Amino acid sequence: MPKVKCIFYYSAAIFFVPAISWAQDNDFQNSEFDQANNIDRVVTYGRAEQLIGTAESASDGVVGYDDFTTRPLLRVGELVEVIPGMVATQHSGSGKANQYFLRGFNLDHGTDFLSTLEGMPINLPTHGHGQGYLDLNFIIPEIIETVEYRKGPYSSEVGDFSSAGLTTFNVYDSLDENFTEINIGQYGYYRIVSAGSAEISDGNLLFAAEGQLNDGPWVLDDDLKKYNAMLKYSRDHGFMKSELLATAYHSTWNATDQIASRAVTSGLIDERGNLDDDLGGETTRMTLSAKVETENLKTQIYGQYYDFNLFSNFTYFLENPIRGDEFEQVDNRSVWGGNISYSDELTLDDIDVVWTLGGSLRYDNISEVGLHKTESRIRFQTIRDDEVDELALGTYADLKFYLSENLRITTGLRADRYSYSVDAIRAANSGTGNDIVLSPKFAAAYRLSEQAEVYANYGHGFHSNDVRGAAITVDPVSGDPVPNVPIIAKNRGGELGIRFAPTADINFTVSGFWLELDSELVFVGDAGTTEVNDGSIRYGVEMAAFWQANEWLAFDVTAATTDAKFNLDNDNYIPGSVGAVLGAGTTLTLDNGLTASLRLRHFGSAPLIEDNSVRSESTTLVNFGAAYDISNYTIEFNIFNLLGTNDRDITYFYGSQLQGEANAVSDIHYHPVEPFTVRLGFKIKY
Repeated sequence: MPKVKCIFYYSAAIFFVPAISWAQDNDFQNSEFDQANNIDRVVTYGRAEQLIGTAESASDGVVGYDDFTTRPLLRVGELVEVIPGMVATQHSGSGKANQYFLRGFNLDHGTDFLSTLEGMPINLPTHGHGQGYLDLNFIIPEIIETVEYRKGPYSSEVGDFSSAGLTTFNVYDSLDENFTEINIGQYGYYRIVSAGSAEISDGNLLFAAEGQLNDGPWVLDDDLKKYNAMLKYSRDHGFMKSELLATAYHSTWNATDQIASRAVTSGLIDERGNLDDDLGGETTRMTLSAKVETENLKTQIYGQYYDFNLFSNFTYFLENPIRGDEFEQVDNRSVWGGNISYSDELTLDDIDVVWTLGGSLRYDNISEVGLHKTESRIRFQTIRDDEVDELALGTYADLKFYLSENLRITTGLRADRYSYSVDAIRAANSGTGNDIVLSPKFAAAYRLSEQAEVYANYGHGFHSNDVRGAAITVDPVSGDPVPNVPIIAKNRGGELGIRFAPTADINFTVSGFWLELDSELVFVGDAGTTEVNDGSIRYGVEMAAFWQANEWLAFDVTAATTDAKFNLDNDNYIPGSVGAVLGAGTTLTLDNGLTASLRLRHFGSAPLIEDNSVRSESTTLVNFGAAYDISNYTIEFNIFNLLGTNDRDITYFYGSQLQGEANAVSDIHYHPVEPFTVRLGFKIKY
């Protein structure tokens, strides 16, 4: 009962704020409803956009508009699953960043996959939990207009964390309808979201707020408490467009981490049980971004405040049979940065050329990034407690040549410089340093016809490593000498593909790629983080198809297969590298107000150790969503895991020791998918 009160008190607050701005418009909108309800609904899918003539590669894409309104989402991170071949899972509490998979990478919580919100970076380098930590929980899905994505290191605009791919989340300037929506579901799920827009001073003000409570289907309640708000003001001045974006997010949660298989088979715990009931965390994130764009110039400055605490225990009683192996990871920082680019056109010997110069700056002032041994969330030993300053500078030049009506070639060069200062609690691990990397890029596109275009891409890229690993000289526990790692790990890759759109309602893409990395970051269960490993090579094929069969029925399917190996003669399989991914869906949108979507998501088996003798099982999920519009109201109905499969979201293989065991046991550790789950929603539109 207290949770119900909490969510409805919160709903009253976020219902009231937008209502102040919207009250003047309500009578007009209601009076026009009957007339508007008699015209056919216009459904716009981002997947239906024709990118022939503009895309840089076959793996570029845009998803959005009605693609989002019809898609059932169990968690915010699943927004990235609109990207062909990408999977978002969870191995801990629902307030933590998701686990991502793409192009044969176990991306952990974001390494080698870059995400931005309106151009502002979301990934966090030298993070307390993992390099490039990518937490999308502060995004409110209902106000995301489009998701743009690219694959591979072929774009000179971006540098760090983009080896596998990148995505940009774009927020609506204004909404066609203001709304408040309440959702309830099994396992103590309550969510309310309210959003609206209004014209103010010749511009558009958009406001959205969200509150969520969730216990989850686990023996240990998630007890998630999530509060989220976003404000965007945009104005078109004629000669330029300006935008101000602010977000505020806070959440707390408990966590059921991955569990040892033997604990379930022996009957020690239920499959939805836990082996340490003290786990969980909290995150606070506030951001502010300002953008000004003209026909040629794009500028942005941003600032972020971030605070993070996470309690985990992956090995139970392996290192400390008395007090246990629970540990706390801490990250507190402010981030300041900006982006700028200038583009123009010129003609060289009757060849049209578009040239672009750009740059970026990012400064992470990390006041605390730490690792502590804990018992019942109380610290009893500090392993690391450091202060870090990290500065990233990037600049690039890009030339796009239109050699003929059908052929265009893009060449680019990017330069990045990283510098750092680590002030460690153990003086021997303090230090400063810097490194520079140059990344050439190339893309060619040839239009075979108005319906088909082929692409060739090549590029160099990189990911940065945790700079604490670059400064380290001694093991913080044993005091033994340890080697440091480079600040930058380079990679190079290429891609061939084709985009085919025989009609305005059908498009199809297929691409083949390869990617070589100088070093691979791999999750280590007993450390709770990633470590630098040997170089690797990947080969893969991806396919995506969309068909809008008629005004009320659409189909989409994506598939990907990747072979990923370390550059070793023996035992060269990369743990966690998923080989096959399949996604498919159908969407029904009728004029009578009924919308329905059925979606399939499958990801295949993966090696769990380097010799491939232990593998994970494949996972298949089917989700269903339906909504019915009645006047100014919408009733929603979602079923997740429609078939009630007992598959696994994530699987690892490493040594752990349960309480009472005499020695470590190498075992499969996993987190099950959420069971058959029903959620209902009620939306009021203004």
